[in-house]
Amino acid sequence: MSENKVALITGGSQRIGAATARTLHAAGMNIVLHYLSSRGAAQKLQEELHAQRENSVVLVQADLLSEKALSALVKEAHNAWGRLDVLINNASTFYRTPVAGASPTQWDDLFGTNAKAPFFLSQAAAPLLKKSEGCIINMIDIHADRPLKEHTLYCMAKASLAMMTKSLARELGPEVRVNGVAPGAIMWPKNIDEVTKQRIVSKTFLKRKGEAEDIAKTILFLVQDATYITGQIIPVDGGRSLSA
Repeated sequence: MSENKVALITGGSQRIGAATARTLHAAGMNIVLHYLSSRGAAQKLQEELHAQRENSVVLVQADLLSEKALSALVKEAHNAWGRLDVLINNASTFYRTPVAGASPTQWDDLFGTNAKAPFFLSQAAAPLLKKSEGCIINMIDIHADRPLKEHTLYCMAKASLAMMTKSLARELGPEVRVNGVAPGAIMWPKNIDEVTKQRIVSKTFLKRKGEAEDIAKTILFLVQDATYITGQIIPVDGGRSLSA
């Protein structure tokens, strides 16, 4: 049962993060919803969930590239209900970085949000998660294994997150389980044309894109039911990772 458990979701106000918040909330969890700049979306989601269960969602604004903000974020999550059971490292930056023009600033940004922040949030949350025998779920990407052209830095950062998932599972066990989810074609990035969409979908074996709820349901399974699974990364990609 997930009733009264507390989940901290980074980047939780929109897209997959919001779907995950709704799914875990429906399972009885209280939610600490982190956002960077999407305050309006975060407040709207909080109101929606409070209409279902009062005082069950707390909003926390933080810049994950700030090292001081990471430990403060975990502290605020703990202060909300006196416990922490689940950390979901969902927040991410994603954009093209062709090798010829990639910059140190882009490196710091992509590695900061996709690898550094998840690690130091996990470090800060580990004592609380050990106490509750909780878990960490990292949002990875099928491109951690299969590089996406002109996205080298992003793919490298997600590959780091994949290895972090396995390493933390080994180090934080047996009290804390650590797993990852690797989405495929779930929600289209901005400025993607229809031809590219169809090409991507054609490489899946289900011949369709997935939905944010597909990821959220997988996360709920890993949190609630997968008590003997740790150090694993589950692709949710319609079989796309099987294609050549």
